[in-house]
Amino acid sequence: MTTSRMVAAAAAVALCAAPVLARADVPVRVRVVKGSRQTPPRFDPRLSDLKKQLSRLSYSQWEQVKEQDLTMSPGKTEFVELPGGEHVGLTVVDVRGDTVTFEVAMATRNTQSRLTIDKNQRIVHQVSPEKGGVAYFMSARAWP
Repeated sequence: MTTSRMVAAAAAVALCAAPVLARADVPVRVRVVKGSRQTPPRFDPRLSDLKKQLSRLSYSQWEQVKEQDLTMSPGKTEFVELPGGEHVGLTVVDVRGDTVTFEVAMATRNTQSRLTIDKNQRIVHQVSPEKGGVAYFMSARAWP
């Protein structure tokens, strides 16, 4: 086999394998977190891995409300229920190696955000408007 045929064969194999890898399911840990402006400051110990991210926000009390582990397929939306019955759509848009792109969609607010993170990172996204000094956030981490 000539070198050019070997290169062409390798390229064909790579092109066939790439879509299969991109469609692989991704395990995702999702948490719903309540932030409150009430005093005294209080931090739920279950959120210790998020403390650096959450402490930058202007809320003094943090409580984990919900946690669920999902197995997500790229392009398929999973819905996370918030207190009060609203839903947030979470979609794995793209997976490339150790990088994943999420789309967070909130129908009630008519908003969509795309966020790309590496394997050992997580997103923290506000998913409700603040009401009475309280807002809800969603944390998502792929490959927890």
